[in-house]
Amino acid sequence: MLVFDLDDTLYLERDFAFSGYRHLDRFVERAMGATGFGEQCRALFEAGERRHIFDVACKELGLTLTAEQILELVNEYRNHPPDIALSADAARYLTNSDRPFGLITDGPEKMQRNKISALNLDRFIRHIRPTGAWPDGFGKPHPRAFKDMESAASTGSKMVYVADNPAKDFVTPNKRGWLTVQILRAGAVHDPSAPNAAYAAHAQITSFDDLDAVLNELSDDTL
Repeated sequence: MLVFDLDDTLYLERDFAFSGYRHLDRFVERAMGATGFGEQCRALFEAGERRHIFDVACKELGLTLTAEQILELVNEYRNHPPDIALSADAARYLTNSDRPFGLITDGPEKMQRNKISALNLDRFIRHIRPTGAWPDGFGKPHPRAFKDMESAASTGSKMVYVADNPAKDFVTPNKRGWLTVQILRAGAVHDPSAPNAAYAAHAQITSFDDLDAVLNELSDDTL
């Protein structure tokens, strides 16, 4: 079975961020009477800010918000209906391949399911595991989702995980005997460098157009 990560694997995570900032631009203007919030968030993102974008944007715009209002911004961002699309190479692969597919993705469940819905992934992927549906602690690299996929796969099926973030994506499937492939996308959010060999994927690609050839090199087994 061929299992995918979601963010920065099947689409660019920054596209979700930019969609969220557009949503917040309208929300802040309507609810708080301030303009330019979304534009400020995007400028901060493109300048390399990641952890405190909303706080810094408020400061830059002279907005003084309570902790409750900041939390409201976070919830609006996470739960908005995203305007995102599959990367062209991912769309081609999902459309043209007849392999069995799975998906393992971290993040708040509603946010990830909104992304899955916006990308129409149910058309292609039967086995979907958003780890946010479970209690804290079951996100990657915890083995629970990977064990679920193994149980869903056909007997004797070779397991493959395609993802982007070596900090958490590959160490567990590597230990469990999966093949792992890292996709390197321009504009991806996370550092593509593995902290050590245990966290590194077996192979790297820059496009799903190259995936089957790489898998054939890694293994002659039928997926």
